[in-house]
Amino acid sequence: MINKVHHIAIISLDYEVSKQFYTDVLGLEVIREVYREERKSYKLDLALNGEYIIELFSFPNPPKRQSRPESCGLRHLAFEVDDLDKIIAHCKSYNVIAEPIRVDEFTQKRFTFIADPDYLPIEFYEK
Repeated sequence: MINKVHHIAIISLDYEVSKQFYTDVLGLEVIREVYREERKSYKLDLALNGEYIIELFSFPNPPKRQSRPESCGLRHLAFEVDDLDKIIAHCKSYNVIAEPIRVDEFTQKRFTFIADPDYLPIEFYEK
């Protein structure tokens, strides 16, 4: 049976820009970074609070994909936060602008979205 989500894999268009976004803006920790010569690809393993959660990849000329929350496929990546206003201000300090705050109609919790450098929707959901 399934125990938990092991990791999420993301392919970036500009590896260095995405690496900076996920480590500096979101504050994820680098576990390991390797360059795979045979694939001409970087693989960066990232953790949140010591738990491995994201693999960030680079590949030569990856095809673009629709990525708005309402597009078919992966809808978004969501992170739980204690203080939504604080994370919005933190992102703004890196010129990453959040969408207007919404309220979940079922839980009454506040949430918002930002976009990573490849426009992957990222949600911040207040605890």
